[in-house]
Amino acid sequence: MKGQMNIFEGEPAPAAKGKPAAKRKRGAPRRKREVKKAPMIVDSYTPEQVEAKAEAKAKAKAKAEVKVKAEAKGPHVYSISEITLRIKEHLESEFPEVWVTGEVTNFKGRKGPHLYFGLKDERSQINAIIFGAGNGRLPFELADGLKLVCRGRINVYEPRGTYSLIVDPDHCEPEGLGALKLAFEQLKKRLAAEGLFDEARKRPIPYLPRRIGIVTAPSGAAIRDMIHVLTRRFPNVEIVLAPSRVQGEGAAAEIAAAIENLNRAGDLDVMIVGRGGGSMEDLWCFNEEIVARAIANSETPVISAVGHEIDFTIADFAADLRAPTPSAAAELAVPVRSELAAAIHDSRARLAHGLRRLVEMRGLELRRLEGRLGDPTRRFPDLLQRVDGYRERLVNSLGVKVRYLDQHLAKLASNLDHLSPLGVLAKGYAVVEGPDGLAVRDAKKLKKGDDLGIRFHKGSVKAKVTGPT
Repeated sequence: MKGQMNIFEGEPAPAAKGKPAAKRKRGAPRRKREVKKAPMIVDSYTPEQVEAKAEAKAKAKAKAEVKVKAEAKGPHVYSISEITLRIKEHLESEFPEVWVTGEVTNFKGRKGPHLYFGLKDERSQINAIIFGAGNGRLPFELADGLKLVCRGRINVYEPRGTYSLIVDPDHCEPEGLGALKLAFEQLKKRLAAEGLFDEARKRPIPYLPRRIGIVTAPSGAAIRDMIHVLTRRFPNVEIVLAPSRVQGEGAAAEIAAAIENLNRAGDLDVMIVGRGGGSMEDLWCFNEEIVARAIANSETPVISAVGHEIDFTIADFAADLRAPTPSAAAELAVPVRSELAAAIHDSRARLAHGLRRLVEMRGLELRRLEGRLGDPTRRFPDLLQRVDGYRERLVNSLGVKVRYLDQHLAKLASNLDHLSPLGVLAKGYAVVEGPDGLAVRDAKKLKKGDDLGIRFHKGSVKAKVTGPT
């Protein structure tokens, strides 16, 4: 730093205030006066400043000499590479770090680890690149029309002679809306469209679980609160802890892995996933897609218990049940054992009283019916007489039926007798049977010597043909 100093060490003592200088008396020897010189003010520099100043003078001198030589030889002709390099050096040194705001345009989507798009305002546009955005450093999704506020540096790409803004993903967020808030809304909308938050997918929490799995930090206040509440409400419940970080980079992957490990172990009735309160940045691991999908794919019903009552995360929407705090999750997971025992005792007493009351009512009803019924043996004589009457009527009816059938059968037999050839024989006719045993209807079919059989109404005889009549 340039400074000023006085090269003289001393200054004359000032005259006393209020006392004029004494005059020399006549004849007294003259007093010798001190010779005063004007103070010199000089500039002083540090060795580094002196060296830098000398180097700047040398560069200026060299530049002047080059200019004189160039004017003597004529105008300098630049190659494309030279002028591009000069532009690159100038722009990149002039804008090593800038903050810009603009609207996203020409975004082609996330096709790799880097994002290419443009930023524009009402009059101009500039190309922009975010290197390494695919590793999660940019929490939200870009889209045309989204206004950004971001920090970056100007870069000139020499092979094409184009300049772009290299955006720092750690200092890039939507204008007027936080990056985390936008990322939250984007992921919530996308997972809801997939049906991940549908009520039909949610499973009921078991009323009386035997084993409860917990995914949280092993040393936080949340695990202490949950264990205290669980053991106080139901002392003999089994608790299985799957330790995991619940904040910072890589915490989301650990939470998802812990959920999968508890499901793989099996024999759990319910699972609690969560942590205590914090800022949105602290709770962000519960807003990541990997955690939401792990909760949705869990075979065990999951209670989400993240932060305070006012905090909402993506995990809350994916879980089967949301609890406002970790302590509230423990209360929702198990009932109070003493209250449950009291309820069972009360139900048992009410059941016993109800059974006694029912038996008493049935006894009263039975006695009332006994009074109405009387002695059943007093009705036996009447019933026996009625049975005898039924028997007599049945016998008479059967006799009449049998006589009717006999008469009908005799009539049918008489009709058959009138139609039977044997009835004709009774009138004096006979039937002649030929050698073949069939009735002979034509005498011409017989010949002399044939044996005949003659059947009469009573009996039959043999005969022989002796000749025609």
